[in-house]
Amino acid sequence: MKRAVRTRVAAAALLAAATSVTALVAGTGTAVAAPAPAAAYNQECGAGYKQVNQLPIPDRGTVFLAYNAATGKNCVVTKRNTSTGSPLWVGSWIQRNAELKSKQEQYGFFTSYSGPVHLDAKGKCVDWGGEIDGYVVARYKTNCGALAPTAR
Repeated sequence: MKRAVRTRVAAAALLAAATSVTALVAGTGTAVAAPAPAAAYNQECGAGYKQVNQLPIPDRGTVFLAYNAATGKNCVVTKRNTSTGSPLWVGSWIQRNAELKSKQEQYGFFTSYSGPVHLDAKGKCVDWGGEIDGYVVARYKTNCGALAPTAR
């Protein structure tokens, strides 16, 4: 008789575990947060700037590089995936390739984005990057434009 009782107890425990797993899978037991939407460039650099490159900061946001063909200026903006919640340390920077004196940057505690930071770099390669809450990304010697030939 003891063996039959143990079998029933074990079967009941197995059924309870299976029911719990089914409830979790069906979503009735716990709520799962949806992934944060990715940041998008929305003309934060101003009129005439078009996005030319981007660099993701995993699970946090994106650094955008934009260029204005009319002025020859580049611009960097670092955007968080969400603009809700507490301010985080966010930064944006850009410089002409290996020209530390040309570096433009903005760092601080922001809820949505850092920047825009602008730099005249027509026909030059740029180094650029950003940071969100201690996660730093950067690209070097990119978006190298050639000077347009002059009309004769």
